[in-house]
Amino acid sequence: MAKLSKKRAAAAAKVDSTKLYDLADAMALVKEVNTAKFDASVDLHVRLGVDPRKADQALRGTVSLPHGTGKTKRVVVFCTPDKEEEAKAAGADYVGLDELVQKVQGGWTDFDVVVAMPSTMAKVGRLGRVLGPRGLMPNPKTGTVTPNVGQAVSEVKKGKISFRVDKFGIIHASVGRVSFEPAQLLDNAKELLGTLMKMKPAAAKGTYMKSVTAASTMSPGVKIDPKSI
Repeated sequence: MAKLSKKRAAAAAKVDSTKLYDLADAMALVKEVNTAKFDASVDLHVRLGVDPRKADQALRGTVSLPHGTGKTKRVVVFCTPDKEEEAKAAGADYVGLDELVQKVQGGWTDFDVVVAMPSTMAKVGRLGRVLGPRGLMPNPKTGTVTPNVGQAVSEVKKGKISFRVDKFGIIHASVGRVSFEPAQLLDNAKELLGTLMKMKPAAAKGTYMKSVTAASTMSPGVKIDPKSI
């Protein structure tokens, strides 16, 4: 096992691994024990009592974080020519159709979110091999397949994120950066967790929110008491 640096060891010592922290305390602690020299992402890892193999429990959705993610997302929009100006005005980084499809088919993936009009999906669907494994395929459930491309781009730029449960029943999502104030991280975390609570599938049995852990890219995990949410 690799030896922890003095800085990491000191950070780990500040976190009681046997304790469940209040959500507000956890957001402050994650900032305090971060050891990264860069503005690291603060992430929540939420283990849910769902069976992701069942369609009615394979949770996915979106949430608009009140304070954004602290990261500017690069957005590609596949649309018809009459919608290009609308998309650009809303802040889209790349706009078009046939040429963009060819570029992505060639392996270009220098973007974070894909928005597409329903009428373009026949062509965008061919990009499944490139976009699918990276979780970039647009989907009506996340509001990224829509005729209102301007609105979709605007929401992403303001802090709308999408999430989906992985095969272990865990949702991983960023709720900001370590440069955020603890109150901002708390607001964002509450928004995400509140959205997940509202989405509880009727078929989910037993404890729904099994565990919640907060961590920055370079910090020890801080366990959160689900009852404090």
